Amino acid sequence: MGNNTETVVQSIEWRDDHVRILDQTYLPNREVYSDIRDVGRMWEAIKKLRIRGAPAIGIAAAYGMYLGIKDLPENAFESFWVEVERVADYLETARPTAVNLQWATERIKTTIQAHKEKDISEIKEIVLKTAQTIHDEDKRICKKIGENGVQLVGKGAKILTHCNTGSLATGQYGTALSVIFHAHEQGNDIQVWVDETRPLLQGSRLTSWELMNAEIPMKLITDSTAGSLMRRGEVDMVIVGTDRVAANGDTANKIGTYPLAVLAHENEVPFYVAVPLSTIDMNLENGDNIPIEERDGDEIANFNDAQVAPKKVETYNPAFDVTPHKYITGFITEKGIVEPPFDENFKELFED
Repeated sequence: MGNNTETVVQSIEWRDDHVRILDQTYLPNREVYSDIRDVGRMWEAIKKLRIRGAPAIGIAAAYGMYLGIKDLPENAFESFWVEVERVADYLETARPTAVNLQWATERIKTTIQAHKEKDISEIKEIVLKTAQTIHDEDKRICKKIGENGVQLVGKGAKILTHCNTGSLATGQYGTALSVIFHAHEQGNDIQVWVDETRPLLQGSRLTSWELMNAEIPMKLITDSTAGSLMRRGEVDMVIVGTDRVAANGDTANKIGTYPLAVLAHENEVPFYVAVPLSTIDMNLENGDNIPIEERDGDEIANFNDAQVAPKKVETYNPAFDVTPHKYITGFITEKGIVEPPFDENFKELFED
């Protein structure tokens, strides 16, 4: 991707016998790397958002599967398989909305079944190689998403984005931010509006950090500023990522995405979702069936370790909302731009 490649951070790496992650809970103030050597630590890292973003969670889960099975006894496949399923079930409880987590554990399980006649020691090595393949595939996919999305970005475009969808959330480059990185690399003279993304501030903490490292012009805004910017004609397009897409195009993404899509629709601003095919769940007919993670109320009752709401206040803190497909202009995938009708075009894409 030209000189910008050096500005693209590695959020997760395999190091000889363990995983190293950039702990995103410390950003932007400190760059802290953590070594993860067992499945329990991986579960905690995913749950506590030390590693986050649907594609990155999938990569982490694949490595987590290996960490969970690498020390298992190597005598009988039947008992080994029982433990494999236990490890997969355990990892899947870390975060329920991002489909990439279950997609990765299922892919590892399918691979193990395909090689069940081999020695267990050999199966373990195959699992590690599969996890590394998933990681490498994501890097290529995200690069392709960026290259495909550039065609939608006009010269001097003002782009609004929500949450964090860059290298921190993926194997490399990102999804929505990959489009932005590639547009900047091609000299499109873009400007990015970055939603702060309450309550955990993934926009202000993470997206701003990535864009500033890449020297891409950006301005941080409060979540409630987006509508007024659109009304004044200051937003040419919205690009977001997603944690799960249903077969009809309904999309689960970070809380606050749905109102953005409605505002974009009202103001005739194109609204795009950048997504790898692994995040499209063809087993779900529509968004009503997407499980929505609800997180600890302390995330909204406290800010920077300070109490900002009355003690014992009742809270409701969903991590995601679902945007109906009618508000989405198109999906930017590694296979190209998908336009409505999404149910028919997704089906055709997966059949191909």
